[in-house]
Amino acid sequence: MIPWTHIDTAIMPDGGGELRLKQRGSEFSIMLGAIELMNSRLSGSEEALARLSYERIRSHPRPHMLIGGLGMGFTLRAALAELPADARVTVGELVPSVVAWARGPMADVFGGCLDDPRVTIREGDVGRLIQPATAEYDAILLDVDNGPEGLTRKANDNLYSAVGLRAARTALRPNGILSVWSSAPDAGFMRRLRDAGFVVEELKVRASTKGGGARHVIWMATKCGK
Repeated sequence: MIPWTHIDTAIMPDGGGELRLKQRGSEFSIMLGAIELMNSRLSGSEEALARLSYERIRSHPRPHMLIGGLGMGFTLRAALAELPADARVTVGELVPSVVAWARGPMADVFGGCLDDPRVTIREGDVGRLIQPATAEYDAILLDVDNGPEGLTRKANDNLYSAVGLRAARTALRPNGILSVWSSAPDAGFMRRLRDAGFVVEELKVRASTKGGGARHVIWMATKCGK
């Protein structure tokens, strides 16, 4: 078997630890300590996050989608495949090195999607894109951690708190969708979504595009009304 090669290390802000990019042949892995956060072979649930979100805003004219977390670009590529030519996609990525990896060693994985004219990359906390916004986005897709409980960075908890969810609802246009990826169910988070005024669906999706692998969770939270 081909051994893994360490490609690069990125320091996360606010003491969040180190991300390590590894490569084995054409396969890439991003690690936090001993935990694999993502692997280029497993993209099913991230692609579903984009596809399911767009299904719910398909009728919106000139949609604007905010994606929290660039990762390996699976969600972004899937969104671009669905969205019309007049759409806009803003991607908030906290770690600048992740953007550099997308343009460097993982360029083949990303397939040039960062150069799509619909895409704007904003380096920094996605919460800073949500907090000041009012009726700015048709969809907000959050895949910035392992789920509603921060694993990679404690400050991510703010996005999933009652205050953060109310800010996301304010940032959405009428009938907009807040979509949240998680590695596991979380009943408390579902309650917070409903308390923030969303109508919520909890969906189970497979990690692999071939229908195998672990089961992940996607919450689809719709802003009904104004």
